[in-house]
Amino acid sequence: MKVADAMSRHVDHVSSDTKVKAVSLLIFGRGINGVPVCKARKVIGFITERDILSQFYPSLDEYAQDPFREGDFEGMEKKVQDVFEMTADKIMSTNITRVTPDTPLLRAQSLMFIEKVGRLPVVDKSGNLIGIISKGDIFRALVGDRLLFTENEDYNDWLSKTYYQAVDTEDRLSHEIPDLLKVFTQHKVKTILDIGCGTGDHTIDLARRGFNAVGTDRSHGMIREANKRKQVLSKEALGRLEFYRGSFEDIQSKFTEPFDAALILGNTLSHNPHKCQKLIKQTAKHLSEHGVLILQVTNFDKVIKVKNRLLSFNFAKLSGEPNKEYAFLEFYDLPIERYRTILKTFAILVSDGGKRWKSSGVRNSLMAYNNKESVGKVLRKNGFSKMSFYGGSFDGKHWDFLFRKPFKSLESDWLNIIAAK
Repeated sequence: MKVADAMSRHVDHVSSDTKVKAVSLLIFGRGINGVPVCKARKVIGFITERDILSQFYPSLDEYAQDPFREGDFEGMEKKVQDVFEMTADKIMSTNITRVTPDTPLLRAQSLMFIEKVGRLPVVDKSGNLIGIISKGDIFRALVGDRLLFTENEDYNDWLSKTYYQAVDTEDRLSHEIPDLLKVFTQHKVKTILDIGCGTGDHTIDLARRGFNAVGTDRSHGMIREANKRKQVLSKEALGRLEFYRGSFEDIQSKFTEPFDAALILGNTLSHNPHKCQKLIKQTAKHLSEHGVLILQVTNFDKVIKVKNRLLSFNFAKLSGEPNKEYAFLEFYDLPIERYRTILKTFAILVSDGGKRWKSSGVRNSLMAYNNKESVGKVLRKNGFSKMSFYGGSFDGKHWDFLFRKPFKSLESDWLNIIAAK
């Protein structure tokens, strides 16, 4: 691979008379560690965070005149306004390494190692700036782009550290548990299997209410959190509850007795892009003769056709981090109809005390592009002759009841299904 295959072509640069304050704003605002200094479009220098910070320390002459001042670190900070007023040409590095679009990618990486820099300017034959290449660009090109999309386990492990701590669990349970209990009463349910249980909140609540409940999830982080949360239960309720870590396909052999009900909530079905039909088939085999299956699926049609691909955008603070605020952004690409898949992007931003936002991470997750018709077809194929479809609303924070509204393809956020044999 060549530098041209990975470089960024939209390049921020400054001129030799640009004030350091403006350079600093550019570095912070773009989340980069340095920018080229150009005359017209020719690269004449490079200025980095290190170049700026080095101005706070005494020069060799200053040190020779007053060697004890070097320990006055608080005094050094007072130089910030003086440093801001300096121009780029006064502190930029002029001995810079350049690469061309045809430079092999790993040669550019080797130059960065040797020069101990994180970015290199890319120039054309005339020495004009046409791009920038960074360690991150090379890593993504050589490693990241060759990885599969985020698997369910990694995706939920990542979310368990931030997003799931911000979810209003009490609000969700107060809306969903009453509707589940009504269905369980109608179908005389005593034993429940919760597939993709996440942090186990539904499973724990149902065990507390007297049901024998089993929760499964592929995420280590989720099951670890679920086992923490279950400690609020009485010893008797704990005896009715079990959690298993692993894909349902791998751990289903542990279940020798049929369940009266199975839950696949929170779009867990779609998180199995190539195995969602198999998951329903396997779940059906572990239900009793009159067992009931409850599904909760994101209504992709509304997200794509009405919400312009945006699922939600919300802000939250986490317990234990009072000075931080998080922003959660979820959106989808257009579905690939041929493969019945859709790509979800989840981005998390964090702000320290409201001063500045920065990325806390981005994950892509490939999902099955499910809808009422496709799920209904699979359910019928696996012996579910009775199906009821309902709609629910969700704005990323506030939850809704499960089975009190009819499903409307362009209005409902959730597709909620009750399927019985």
